[in-house]
Amino acid sequence: MTIVGIRCDAGARTGVGHLVRCVALAEELVARGVGVRFLSDLGGVEWAEAQLTQRGLPWHPAPLDPVGLVAATERLQLDALVVDSYTLPPQHTIEVRRTGLPVLAIVDGDFRGQSADIYVDQNLDAVIDVEDAIGLAGLDYALLRGSVRQLRPLAPPVHTSGRTPKVVAFFGGTDAYRAAPAIADLLARTAVPFDATIIGANEELRSELHKIVPGEGQRFDIIAPTDDLPKLLAGADLAVSASGTSTWELLCLGLPAALVWVVDNQILGYDRTLARGYAAGIGRLGHFGPDAVETLRTLLTDPDLRTSLARKAWAAVDGQGVARVADALLEAAAVRAASPR
Repeated sequence: MTIVGIRCDAGARTGVGHLVRCVALAEELVARGVGVRFLSDLGGVEWAEAQLTQRGLPWHPAPLDPVGLVAATERLQLDALVVDSYTLPPQHTIEVRRTGLPVLAIVDGDFRGQSADIYVDQNLDAVIDVEDAIGLAGLDYALLRGSVRQLRPLAPPVHTSGRTPKVVAFFGGTDAYRAAPAIADLLARTAVPFDATIIGANEELRSELHKIVPGEGQRFDIIAPTDDLPKLLAGADLAVSASGTSTWELLCLGLPAALVWVVDNQILGYDRTLARGYAAGIGRLGHFGPDAVETLRTLLTDPDLRTSLARKAWAAVDGQGVARVADALLEAAAVRAASPR
């Protein structure tokens, strides 16, 4: 059996985006009969841990240094290593590659010094130009979980004015910057009807959300993080979310979205997505202007606008990125296996 290791982390401050896209790749690999071993520090985030345990994906402690990582690759008999981290020192991947083990690095523009045989940047309009390595760039390589891909409609949804719009607002498994209450407040200020499900990442946020009073014809359903989120999104008329890895899931579903940029590394993807007309934007968290409320009001009351966004979004991401990345990774692993040790 081919065995692939995945080195990624999650946590209250780092979020769960790295883990989510690595889980998507792991699902594809397991479906092909490949063994997967996670090497991760999940920061005690129960939802993150559940993503691995519920799928039966083995999880080992994150090695503390390059020597430990090399030792782990040997102990687990890995045939390839996937790395997805903003904070892992580059020496880790350098030392692993010196052993001859192929490395695939998932990046977001900046390689952050990581050394790899394959670089994957799933972001819109991404470009990878590097010698002696394979570059897989753009939305064709978006790593989406099976729970999302199986709900992709056969055609982009058409929106009508026949029902109160259903909204889903979510900001990752931790919502480290407390976006949910700010968005719930903006929605209430639109003064138009909606039926909104708001994900509160922890009890404190959920308590704060319950204090926001909806207006006439408005309803909030405040819930904890759930693995049923893709199903909630598939039945929604509008999503409100941070401009991050989840954006590509929304596009794949053909779901009209209002995006927020929460941290600086999201601004490029935010600008590019809005420029292509794949989603609407309501600005930077903590710096919303009057236009943020007006944008949400328009999205809630204009089904033709939502239909237009749905059509462009649906065409942008076909959901086959995990298969393309898995093909490249397993080919590299096969070449290594066929080489003299």
